[in-house]
Amino acid sequence: MSYGQFLFVFLGLPLLAVSAALLIDRKNGRELPASWRNLPAAFTLGLHVLLAVTYTTPWDNYLVATGVWFYDPALVTGITLGWVPIEEYTFFVLQTFLTGLWLLWLARRTPTRTSASSSNTKLRWAATLALGLVWLLALVPLLGEWQPGTYLSLILVWALPPIMLQLAFGADILWKNVRLVALALLTPTLFLAAADSLAILSGTWTIAPHQSLNYLIAGVLPLEEFVFFLVTNTLIVFGMTLALSCESRTRLDSFRRGLRRKRFFIQNRQEFQNE
Repeated sequence: MSYGQFLFVFLGLPLLAVSAALLIDRKNGRELPASWRNLPAAFTLGLHVLLAVTYTTPWDNYLVATGVWFYDPALVTGITLGWVPIEEYTFFVLQTFLTGLWLLWLARRTPTRTSASSSNTKLRWAATLALGLVWLLALVPLLGEWQPGTYLSLILVWALPPIMLQLAFGADILWKNVRLVALALLTPTLFLAAADSLAILSGTWTIAPHQSLNYLIAGVLPLEEFVFFLVTNTLIVFGMTLALSCESRTRLDSFRRGLRRKRFFIQNRQEFQNE
């Protein structure tokens, strides 16, 4: 199976199906809930596509350049940007569209919760610190040059910092919508993990055994690949949920007011001291 065939079957066709479902929703007048109209959905999705390509490109080029994963040259077009075939960049775009549109479809059917007056700071800090600890632990194999842990460490060290930022800003907002977030996250993760298993079996790409834990899910899928789809879909679902939630705007406005008060206090204190 060529990389192009993989993209068409496992991303192109599902993407067409979800897009058609959303067009039917639009025709029937089914809209996003009012609490999810902080930003235009199309703008939010396009922004996440741009972020996905920008943030993933240098990391993925490093993986290929260092042999963490490699592909069969006979199964790609041969067009590369850096070390990575053009099909891989296409994958970044299509995955983001697929997961993002799936989230939008679900959001039209799943009750959303919002409360501008309640902010759970403790939850935000606890979630961020817990993930920060995981990030520190992920550094250990890299710093200790333990090769079997290389791929998993590179995934976590790359993906967790932006997820920590998302949690620091809105872990409580995500928790209020946990059912929607879980459905939007787990469905594409399981689907893409299954598709990835078929691609690995067909030799479309290969994970370097000496840089992997070699723990195979169902005897085929490296654990690291499942983690990759989990964290990348987390970035998309968390990011879009927070961007679309009207509660995020209220929180940002509160942050801005706090910053203005601090600047005002600092300026007045300096003027008082000068007098």
